[in-house]
Amino acid sequence: MKIKSIMQTDNGSPVREPVPVVLAGARGHGRWHLNNLRGLAEAGRVQLVGVCELKPLDAAELDGFEADDVVQSADFGELLDRTGARIAIICTPIPTHTELALVAAERGVHLLLEKPPAPSYTEYERMAAGVAAAGIACQVGFQSLGSHAVSHIRDLVRDGAIGEPLGIGAAGAWARDEAYYRRAPWAGRRSLSVDGGTGSGTGRTVDVVDGVLTNPLAHAVATSLALDGATGGDDLTAIRTELYRANDIEADDTSCVELTTRTGSRVTVAATLCAELPDEPYVIVHGSHGRITFWYKQDRVLVQRAGHGPEETVHGRTDLLANLVEHLATDGETPLLVPPASVGAFMRVVEAIRRAPAPLALPADAWSEMPADRPGTVRRVVHGADGLVAASADGLTGFARLGASWARSGVEASS
Repeated sequence: MKIKSIMQTDNGSPVREPVPVVLAGARGHGRWHLNNLRGLAEAGRVQLVGVCELKPLDAAELDGFEADDVVQSADFGELLDRTGARIAIICTPIPTHTELALVAAERGVHLLLEKPPAPSYTEYERMAAGVAAAGIACQVGFQSLGSHAVSHIRDLVRDGAIGEPLGIGAAGAWARDEAYYRRAPWAGRRSLSVDGGTGSGTGRTVDVVDGVLTNPLAHAVATSLALDGATGGDDLTAIRTELYRANDIEADDTSCVELTTRTGSRVTVAATLCAELPDEPYVIVHGSHGRITFWYKQDRVLVQRAGHGPEETVHGRTDLLANLVEHLATDGETPLLVPPASVGAFMRVVEAIRRAPAPLALPADAWSEMPADRPGTVRRVVHGADGLVAASADGLTGFARLGASWARSGVEASS
């Protein structure tokens, strides 16, 4: 469908109507989407027509929007029906992604679906099949894949700037305090019991998989796979996991995956939420004559190669919602940057982590507590974790092979 013009400029070119958008999940990370919607609304690209939250947003939270024009409801389907939204942004708890995506698909509403798109490969396939059957556009919210640096790095590698590709390593050293894991019932969980609203507590169990590599630092995994070109569900032949936790949670907070792709290349991603000195996450593309480092949150690229001085560049980024709007406005001539098919390999990693044994609780002497940024809160620091994740990205190897005293052999899983 094309967005119909309602007027023409002085030179006769069409002016597009703002696309009506509903946001499901407007707090937490949803605040980022609210801010992004403000900018696109000011540019005349979108109009926020609805917010789906259990507790309605107040006037301060809706600052910058015409509050009277924003319908609020806890019923997502009813909200889509009332507002006539053409796009829905789903930024709700991980276990709800598939069901809400299918609710939108049934109504022909296009999607920006936050990462991870689903908590299991089966749920991902169900979502992707429903989206395809409905004929709607769906964009998965890996914002780093909108960076123009991604194509720049691919071009450098293709042109032999760093010689023969040897593999890709990624490192993420972040810090999260204990309050982070108390912010929601699903935070830091591998699965969650739900009662379907009966209050009995005897309902079904749903997957969550809220680990360091599947949620907060999922971009490190997805960006590494995109740079390698291994994005499809059949593009990985082996997945080795090492999952650990210092915090009192079910899921992992300090982990590593070693991946082998169908073409034989190696991809390693190591990350922690227990860093001593948190820093920007990055991906390294290793070559026989150099390396390319990509700080994906900053769109910054550093090329280091034999016979040349270091070359650093900063690149632009295409916003994923703006890309989705343009895709609709051009009847698909503008391709989506992150359609569901492009995250199949990432979802294989999610599935391997979901099926792996429970993360190993690190011994008490492997971590310590220190004050966090928020007054009155503490966070746990894994001794040496910062250096381990960096060494993993440098050496394309996991914690056990790096000699971490608390590391165990990983679990092999075929994709």
